Amino acid sequence: MDYWLFKTEPGFYSWQDLVKEPDRTACWKGVRNYKARNLLRDRVEVGDMVLFYHSVDEPPVIPGIATVVTAAYPDHYAWDPSSRYFDQRTAPGEALWLMVDIQAVRSFDPPITKLELKAESQLRDMIILKRGTRLSIQPVLPIEWDAILALRS
Repeated sequence: MDYWLFKTEPGFYSWQDLVKEPDRTACWKGVRNYKARNLLRDRVEVGDMVLFYHSVDEPPVIPGIATVVTAAYPDHYAWDPSSRYFDQRTAPGEALWLMVDIQAVRSFDPPITKLELKAESQLRDMIILKRGTRLSIQPVLPIEWDAILALRS
């Protein structure tokens, strides 16, 4: 099992949206970065755990954790001209972009703030805390995962 951080803008899709979904499960659509897509394709697996990260909250927060419940599959929104995730470069049936389904597991009350993450010495090398890091899917080390969970145990 691996650990991940999935970034989202809560104005488009939030933790609360995921929790309200049937079976608390939804597809993680709209990944349009090749490096993030390659992580979905090559490394993200069913059973992996996910820190759900609200990137534009002030402050940015982790409101909960989820688990990956499907392997990567084609993001069909890339073919839908009415979708905000439409990509005209993607030929119908071409699996250029991928998504996985995730299921909400646990909410943090209160959410864990980025300031709390920065205060933890075990997290000083965490990707999300580095300047200029914009990747929407990021690996999280087991020691980082444990340190984050310890903030709300």
